[in-house]
Amino acid sequence: MQHKRSDKVAETIHELISSILSRGLNDPRIGFVTITAVEVTDDLHLARVFFTVIGDDQAKKDSEAGLNSAKGFLRRELGKSLTMRYTPDLLFKYDHSGEYGNRIDSLLKEIETEHE
Repeated sequence: MQHKRSDKVAETIHELISSILSRGLNDPRIGFVTITAVEVTDDLHLARVFFTVIGDDQAKKDSEAGLNSAKGFLRRELGKSLTMRYTPDLLFKYDHSGEYGNRIDSLLKEIETEHE
């Protein structure tokens, strides 16, 4: 199977941002964030960075605001490591797939309990 260049770039961005976040950013709004996925458009101009954070809705909002305000710094750091003419713009989005999965699990358990 042939990998698209955007997939390789996405993988690299995922690793680099995770590494930068593990060293910590000087923004108190950013909580314990985990990068779950990165999708890069085929033209390599936009990277959607999906993340989860431990905490409540306020922690999600704060972390998303913190990450979005740090994207200039993060993009510069990426530019140092990526051998590309253009460093993709970053867009941080909270990853709801975990919550979605938990919701499905709880619904399945409800159905199971009703059948017993």
